[in-house]
Amino acid sequence: MNHILLIEDEESVATVIKGYLEKEGYSVHCAPAGLKGLDLLNRFEFKLIILDLMLPDISGEEVCKIIRQSSDVHIFMLTAKGSLNDKIEGLNIGADEYLVKPFSPRELTARVNALFRRLSSKFPSSKVIFDDGYLMIDCDKRSIRVLEQEISFTPNEFDILCALVSAKGNVLSREQLIDKIFGVDFSGYDRTIDVHIKNIRKKIEIDTKIPKYVLTVMKAGYKFGGEK
Repeated sequence: MNHILLIEDEESVATVIKGYLEKEGYSVHCAPAGLKGLDLLNRFEFKLIILDLMLPDISGEEVCKIIRQSSDVHIFMLTAKGSLNDKIEGLNIGADEYLVKPFSPRELTARVNALFRRLSSKFPSSKVIFDDGYLMIDCDKRSIRVLEQEISFTPNEFDILCALVSAKGNVLSREQLIDKIFGVDFSGYDRTIDVHIKNIRKKIEIDTKIPKYVLTVMKAGYKFGGEK
């Protein structure tokens, strides 16, 4: 069974979300506060966290940062903050998707179903390994190292990088990357890929102003430029 952790302090909202998701066959664990959610995360194995940002003890942003120190679990953020800058900040601190309140529970359920469909089909037999002594990428083991040190990636960041490595130097447009990583039912915004690329470069490039591995191809998209 796919286990989901819902961190939401509004009981009525949590009840509705839990009801919709359980009808789809998911096991939903609810936490009314951030610290309680972190406690549950340490005791159970979850494939998805649905995280409200306005919590009574610590902020959802802080919860997200703490989770990303040790886990690459998928995180959906729920918030009333809907500006472009808010969405970019959410992705920068480790969110995978961003839903603005008020939202339809059917929309959330559709997003969750789409995520689990992607998880069941993504890189099913990937054996791509890149290692030039500085950067090591093992898509099968979902491991990325820089100078032998393991680097923490969000699931979407990892999958974007592996998609580029798998393309073997061919250019992938933003639309192709969205289809590969998020699926054709993606309903985010058009700068999502760019934000993830920026974060990937921060983690693996020696100089983000002159990237060596993740290259921009003007008016076309991105490609992997590393050579063994």
